[in-house]
Amino acid sequence: MDVPAELKKICHEYCRREGGAHGPDHSERVCRMALRLGKTLNADLEVLAASGLLHDIGRAKERAEKGTICHAEYGAKLAGPILERLGYRQETINKICHCIRAHRYRGACKPQSLEAKILFDADKLDSIGAIGIGRAFLFAGQIGACLHNPELDPGQTESYSRQDTAYREFQVKMKRVRGRLLTAEGAKIASERHRFMEIFFDRLNSEIYGLD
Repeated sequence: MDVPAELKKICHEYCRREGGAHGPDHSERVCRMALRLGKTLNADLEVLAASGLLHDIGRAKERAEKGTICHAEYGAKLAGPILERLGYRQETINKICHCIRAHRYRGACKPQSLEAKILFDADKLDSIGAIGIGRAFLFAGQIGACLHNPELDPGQTESYSRQDTAYREFQVKMKRVRGRLLTAEGAKIASERHRFMEIFFDRLNSEIYGLD
């Protein structure tokens, strides 16, 4: 399925403001993975394409409000009028907005439809494996974190601090993602990506201490 050009443009307009690990490239990868899973599971690809591109359009607002606004909830509110303007049917809009509202890892709204479960999985898959490691280092660099800190208990470190490294992100979140996937196909991909992360961080630990 071709990704709608107008939605891709809108995705770039919103997500470029956020940048970094949640820039437009993240949304486009999530969209591609959602379509890949959707084809396998016979899901509604129109819903997945739109929700994949628009799922993070509320992130800049969440950041500006220092987390007091949920980007998933806010993004769903933004998406409705956008989709109406583009001529989507109301039934389809409702499905897309549910997907967006339910995609968040720690969100209050849980995925109910097949498409919402697929979007949730696609978004989580982009946070692990080689891509997840790259995004974690990108974020650490943006906030000025050190390269590596395996000797520290993550419970004794803080987010957005010098100790908020890629390895801390692996310990706190990335290694838990594998057990949160909602589709069998997503879980299979997650398992493969998880193994790569273990190999990578084991290798990094060895090189850091000169044990390789």
